[in-house]
Amino acid sequence: MNYFSPRLHIIKAISWRITGSIDTMIWGWVLSNEWTFGLAVGAAELVTKLVLYYVHDRLWIGAEHRDRHRSHTIHVFKTITWRILGTLDTILLSWYISGSLQLGLQLGGVEILTKMLLYYIHERIWFQIKWSGNMSSADV
Repeated sequence: MNYFSPRLHIIKAISWRITGSIDTMIWGWVLSNEWTFGLAVGAAELVTKLVLYYVHDRLWIGAEHRDRHRSHTIHVFKTITWRILGTLDTILLSWYISGSLQLGLQLGGVEILTKMLLYYIHERIWFQIKWSGNMSSADV
């Protein structure tokens, strides 16, 4: 399987979503004092963010491999754009589930820090894996 394979991006999206949802569940529980809230937001994100992440990742794949020598810079910008999208999703889902915009904003605010760090680490790990196959963009 090569790095440009859509199937690989689905696997990558799932691995990130597991990491991200666990983080959301923990922070949702901590901020609301209700484990059911953390679980509900984390479960809702499994659906919304899996789709959002896959699309976002596919949009960035060309830039990552056209400019491999600038991969750190690209991953920083990729992290920022994903965090904006992800934070908006978290705020809206939290607000909808809890009925509290304040709780949605608190959870979104905390996740700006935790998720950016976790996402950057996740991106660097996936980028360092040596995939077999042709590294052409034919599968993009």
